[in-house]
Parts: sequence; C-alpha cells; structure tokens
Amino acid sequence: MEKLLEIIKETRNIALNRADAGNIKVKGPADFVTMTDMGIQEFLKPRLAWLYPDIQFMSEEKDNSEIDMSGKVWILDPIDGTTNLIHDYRMSAVSLGLAQGGDVVLGIVYNPFTDEMFYAEKGCGAYLNGRRIHVSEAECLGDSLISVGTSPYHKELADDNFELIKRFFKASEDIRRCGSAALDLCYAACGRIDGYFEMNLKPWDYAAGTAILREAGGKVTCPDGTAPVFSCPSDIVASNGMIHGDMLDLINKTLTLK
Repeated sequence: MEKLLEIIKETRNIALNRADAGNIKVKGPADFVTMTDMGIQEFLKPRLAWLYPDIQFMSEEKDNSEIDMSGKVWILDPIDGTTNLIHDYRMSAVSLGLAQGGDVVLGIVYNPFTDEMFYAEKGCGAYLNGRRIHVSEAECLGDSLISVGTSPYHKELADDNFELIKRFFKASEDIRRCGSAALDLCYAACGRIDGYFEMNLKPWDYAAGTAILREAGGKVTCPDGTAPVFSCPSDIVASNGMIHGDMLDLINKTLTLK
C-alpha cells in the first residue's frame, strides 16, 4: 500500500497544471476529458504494470472491452470531477480501486488540491493521511447531511433526480453537491456527510470510494439494496449504515410515485 500511495501522490504536479486542465475535449453533454486526465492515466498505467504485471487495467479514458472482471482489475478514474477541474473548483480526485473476483478490495482517493489521501484495504480499516477514519453516528435522516449527485451526463434524468433531491432536502438537515462521487464517498467515510446518492455512475466513479466507505463502517448499495456490480454503471446509495434503510425507502417511494 505504501508504494501505491507514493505513486498516487506523485500525480499532484500533473493535477495542479492549469494549462493542461484548460486543454479540453468534449466527449458528450457535460462530459469532458482534459490533458490532465490523460497525463495522469499515462503516468499511472506503466507504473502499476511494473509493480503488478498480473493485474488488468480499467480506466475511464480507455477501451475496456478486453477486461475480465473475474480476475484482478485496477479501476482508475484519473480525475473524478473533471468539470470541477476545468473551472478550478478544487474538488477533484484521483481515484484508484482494485477489484478482485467482482468485489472491490482496495481503494485510494487523492484530492491534490487539499493534499488529502483517503485509502483502505479490505479488512484493514480506512484512513485519511494516516489517521483512522469512521462514519458518522447520525441515526435518522432528520439529523443527516446528505450529498446529492445530478447525473450531469444524463440530463434526461433531471426530473427524477431533482424530485429526489427535493425530497431529501425536506427530510434531512440539509443537502450538499460536491461534483465528485469519489470524494462524496470518502466524505461519508470520515463523517463529513452522512449519506450520498447518485444515479448512473460508472465503476471508476465509485469503486475506490466504495472500498473506503465500507472499511470505515458504512454501506454502499444500489437502490434495491443489492451490491453494485463493478463491471457496469450502477445507481449508488451510500451512507453511514444507520440511515441506509431510510434512504432506500425514500428513493424507492419517490420513484414509485413518479
């Protein structure tokens, strides 16, 4: 783990290069890739291959059709929160997860702007910059701060998303919008928020954060309560565990009533 953390931290200079962040290619509606994304991927891929030649490599910015998810797979998002990066919003992260046999067993999420490194390995606890972290103790939605996602690549989901957001706003203490799924999951892991949900996330958005939140005592599922499948997009509900049932109930009641 220590070597991995060192390599991930070395991406900081790439992430902080504003010239590369301004070199933008549009992939789709509100979906961008920058030279920063590509630079971090090109930096990490050979180093991971040298350290772990037997582990496959999945990344947002490459063709992943050859990946066998029954084996070991790195799942990388070189920059989670690319739109934030473009606007210098400073809420973006390098997110690296390790999936094995369809489960995620290791996660590292690094925000180069705050120099915060979240990480976890299955069975070993979750950490932030070397300090053990744990989820909050909120027991009900009314006492909870909930982070929400807007699925910006899928504006056709706006009516459902914003109805959910409105209902969570009314049921909770307040809501937040971060713009990085990886950081939202880590913020739930260290107790800064109590829950988070977003529809249609890709595996590289949530893989690493899922490992970290689980090791911090939290829970990550799909809205039907099943575990997410790391080979395909999933709707994600994450929490400290104690409010998880209430979150699922609110989501499913809202979508049933639409």
